[in-house]
Amino acid sequence: MKFRLLAAVAALALGSTASAAPVLAPPAATLAAEVQRYVHLPAGHIAIQHLRIIDGTGAAPIEDATLLIDGAKIAAILSPGSAIPAGYKTLDGTGETALPGLVGMHNHLYYLQLPNLDASGKFEQPVIIPQMTFSAPRLYLANGVTTMRTTGSVETYTDLALKREIDAGHLVGPHLDVTGPYLEGEGAFFIQNHPITSPNDARKEVAFWGDQGVNSYKAYMNITRDELGAAIKEAHRRGLKLTGHLCSVTYPEAVALGIDDLEHGFFVNTQLDPGKQPDKCSDGTGTPTLLKMTPGSPEANALIKLLVDHHVAVTSTLPVFEQDVPNHAPLQPRQMDVLTPQAKEAYLFNRNRVASRAGTPRAEQSLQAYKNDLGLERQFVAAGGLLLAGPDPTGNGGVIPGFGDQRELELLVEAGFSPVEAIKIGTLNGATYLGLADRIGSIAAGKNADMFIVKGNPAANINDVENVIVVFKDGVGYDSAKLIQSVKGRFGQY
Repeated sequence: MKFRLLAAVAALALGSTASAAPVLAPPAATLAAEVQRYVHLPAGHIAIQHLRIIDGTGAAPIEDATLLIDGAKIAAILSPGSAIPAGYKTLDGTGETALPGLVGMHNHLYYLQLPNLDASGKFEQPVIIPQMTFSAPRLYLANGVTTMRTTGSVETYTDLALKREIDAGHLVGPHLDVTGPYLEGEGAFFIQNHPITSPNDARKEVAFWGDQGVNSYKAYMNITRDELGAAIKEAHRRGLKLTGHLCSVTYPEAVALGIDDLEHGFFVNTQLDPGKQPDKCSDGTGTPTLLKMTPGSPEANALIKLLVDHHVAVTSTLPVFEQDVPNHAPLQPRQMDVLTPQAKEAYLFNRNRVASRAGTPRAEQSLQAYKNDLGLERQFVAAGGLLLAGPDPTGNGGVIPGFGDQRELELLVEAGFSPVEAIKIGTLNGATYLGLADRIGSIAAGKNADMFIVKGNPAANINDVENVIVVFKDGVGYDSAKLIQSVKGRFGQY
């Protein structure tokens, strides 16, 4: 937080109007009726006894604890048998586990549509991205996400307005770190994008949206090194951070320019792609590099050392890449139920399209690239790197807000992390990157009461993170089932 304050002062001295809204706004004084209808437990003095607590630090669970919540804050964690202070409403948490609210670091508020997609993967233009301003925030919160970065906005004014309405208590949703529009050059994947044409254009784009109040920025696949460098410099001048889903710029080039975070694990690094031209996205978009960069290889060792030495975070987004592995785990009925009929059809079409490739060289390549990324993410963490987590809910409906965040934790465990390590990656690590670890990301006395409670024990079975009962945000307990029911059949529509 000290860095952000000093950077903001410096930016003002240089004439900037740095005006990013705080990610964690003060709790709303009152909640609108439309919000209260989803409240299971109003903020107050609450004591939950016989509760298992996974605190988010990577430590072993605290068993049979009593958790005291005092308004918007965690008051204390009491040992078994401790007396509960007077005035607390006492609840029984036997068989239940509390976890810190998930901090989603590659999340979106839209749904990607590919017009007339056929079995070969071809589709017609233009690619369009409709906003899911109603359904996505509810799904995130219902599934335990209490803070999230939009990680590239399509309707940035809408996202900023949504944040203001949530912060004011008028709408339901998590705390939002609103990312500006994609910083992209010519050749954008979707039509709703301003194409950056020069370093000065990149600087002006960052400055403009910084003045509107965004919290962070994301560079995309066709930006040049000079444009990316100008964007990073302007973002840092304002005390803000910039991440990237890159292609035209390689990971080592981005590190040299001062980037803060790299999206999609190691899937989109193009430094070893054949025929890679400076400032141009390669045909392989990173797959050839990932196939060559096996964990523990000299190339992998050098890259990971570079990232760690320069304190560059990496965001794991395994759920979206799982979709390219034939016969991967299908969506559960509870997930299918929130999709529109059209989104269901698109999901099943894409799943069958990928399944039809089983046993082919392309399928084997996808599986090997996926396995290599899992190993590189483990190696990065073992070397001291800051790994973040997010699902990237886009495209075929196979990755859904909130449900996808839970799936990310499950896939991290499949990758070789222990359940408590995976939970730390999905909670405290994100808070650390955002500079908010003193307030969120773990369960401890004095921190914000942002957490969720599930049936079961995710430390023993990570899939129990799916069994959400109630989600606390600013000490208000929201009914997960009611939130999900409110968007049944709507994700993909609005």
